[in-house]
Amino acid sequence: MKTFDFTVTDPQGFHARPAGMLVKEAKKYACAINVIKDGKSADATKMFALMGLGIKCGESITISIDGEQEDAAAAAIEAFLKENM
Repeated sequence: MKTFDFTVTDPQGFHARPAGMLVKEAKKYACAINVIKDGKSADATKMFALMGLGIKCGESITISIDGEQEDAAAAAIEAFLKENM
């Protein structure tokens, strides 16, 4: 299992466009990818679950990745977040 923390820097927070892009990226990997905020967890392949976390600019989230492609997924998701959030 891999985990890492990320602080959202997008002034609009975690809105529909980046959430949809994250879902698309997460679906590329055969592993479970979860976004955790304030003790609530959302499957990264479910857009409405991600939006339900209500992530705003400046808030920290934890990404948890578990499965056979976790190393590749962790690197790709972390790069995606740094580039788009």
